[in-house]
Amino acid sequence: MEENIDLQTLRHSASHIMAQAVQNIYPNAKLAIGPSIENGFYYDFDIEGVTLSDEDLQKIEDEMKNILKEELTFEEYKIPDVEAQIAEFKAQGEIYKAELLEEHKNDNPTLYLTKNKRGEILFNDLCRGPHLKNTRPIKAFKLLSVAGAYWRGDVNKKMLQRIYATAFLTKEELKNYLTMIEEAKKRDHRKLGSQLDLFSVREEIGAGLVLWHPNLAVVREEIENYWRKEHRKRGYVIVNTPQIAKSKLWELSGHIDHYKENMFFIQKENENDDQYIVKPMNCPFHILIYQANRHSYRSLPLRMAELGTVYRKEHSGALAGLTRVQGFTQDDAHIFCTPEQLVDEINEIIDFVADTMKIFNMAFEVELSTRPESYVGKLENWELAEKGLREAMDKRGMKYEINEGDGAFYGPKIDFKVKDAIGRTWQCATIQLDFNLPERFDIKYQDKDGELKTPVMLHRVIFGSMERFHGILIEHYAGCFPTWLAPTQVAIVPIAERHNDACEKIYKELRNKGIRTLFDDRAESMNYKIRDCLQGKKIPYVLVLGDREIEEGTVAVRARGRGQTGTMKVEEFVSKLEREIETKGKEIVE
Repeated sequence: MEENIDLQTLRHSASHIMAQAVQNIYPNAKLAIGPSIENGFYYDFDIEGVTLSDEDLQKIEDEMKNILKEELTFEEYKIPDVEAQIAEFKAQGEIYKAELLEEHKNDNPTLYLTKNKRGEILFNDLCRGPHLKNTRPIKAFKLLSVAGAYWRGDVNKKMLQRIYATAFLTKEELKNYLTMIEEAKKRDHRKLGSQLDLFSVREEIGAGLVLWHPNLAVVREEIENYWRKEHRKRGYVIVNTPQIAKSKLWELSGHIDHYKENMFFIQKENENDDQYIVKPMNCPFHILIYQANRHSYRSLPLRMAELGTVYRKEHSGALAGLTRVQGFTQDDAHIFCTPEQLVDEINEIIDFVADTMKIFNMAFEVELSTRPESYVGKLENWELAEKGLREAMDKRGMKYEINEGDGAFYGPKIDFKVKDAIGRTWQCATIQLDFNLPERFDIKYQDKDGELKTPVMLHRVIFGSMERFHGILIEHYAGCFPTWLAPTQVAIVPIAERHNDACEKIYKELRNKGIRTLFDDRAESMNYKIRDCLQGKKIPYVLVLGDREIEEGTVAVRARGRGQTGTMKVEEFVSKLEREIETKGKEIVE
């Protein structure tokens, strides 16, 4: 195998081979785009009269293998006459390639030619590259799925068929990835959400609007309790703000200019009525709370937090379970501080993120996103903001990637991507630095020199949104929540019906101590109930009671994933369980 092969280059080259295979099988297929992506690659096709199935994907994969037997080469070809090439694409029916070439005709466009050993051109694709020299390294690949995708992501344009695939440098890496994919399917929070009665999304309410069932509401309650306790411990004040506000507020904040297409407008009864908008953000409200009082440098930093529910309009095709919704609750906070306090405040937030993710056994990676093209505010403020974020991370020796041009329109940001139990990364916590809104709202503090100055504002979330984070947690734990979060922490199972009264007594004792307990008195066999509680309902502990246990005042303890852990006094079990809940699993019942 060739040395120093870039994985993304290999994947992009594989996408050309896939496109060639598709056109070999479906000569009328028109090509759109085929980039490499984080975990593989895709290609969009317009195939009139054909709806691709899983069986078709296998045919395409087999054709790719046939093509690769010829050990083809990739060759860059600079288009000498762009207008002629556009006309040729149109004559071939390649309308998407013609559109792309028209758009990039002044960018020194190139084709990439696929040639056999005799130098014959078998395929060409409009592409800027780079590509492999030849196809020899393309050995470990798999076509994964097909989905619909609008051309250029525009719902008003034609729906194309997108084939998702992946490729790796070795077959072992491919095998490991496919194993991870299968594990991810088992952990799909939408499937587990139904199986464990966690949440639902109903057509009567609308797409992307979630009903939290009692089981998941319990998990959320525990996480919110942690959230409130930690925020107060770390010097935050907790506030609540309205769900709607006049459009004037959003004009002042700049959201009308930069975010209008994602906002829900409330219909006016009369033309002269004020226009109200359902809030897409919490930040303007927090600024108004800041404005309600005078502030000096001595009262800063002011750390203001809210579990604030917001609504943002999304295309229905982009919505998915809990992880992409239209209504969600942000664990939002805004910190108003002096420039001198900025670096320390950023480090305090990073500590908060690290301490929180440690509880869930999640490592994280960090990205710094810089100024986008459509930014607001002064350039010097942006440069100062980016410098502050870099300085905070450099000060603690943190490794981070630079994501050029992906900041919010009002400021640069640090994004934390947590890694779950099977190695996938998820966007959660964010720190965004904002010089813009404080200036737009003209908020001030009196500095030690007596002058009124504009504070720096930090936007910050730890979980991101409660909906998305709970979706991640369901998949991270595969539905097996740790005891402190588990909807039901203990199930009590009698060996026979005559043991019901004793089980009922222990059930009430545990419930009175705040332990979430189920008394399983169903007319099923003991073994079935134990198996269903531990494996089906994923309850952490099952207590079994029979004649001996009742006589000795003990319970036989079975633990999810560990089996029988022995027999112990009820008081001993309760004490150990309470300790496990208190320590969030650092100590367990044994």
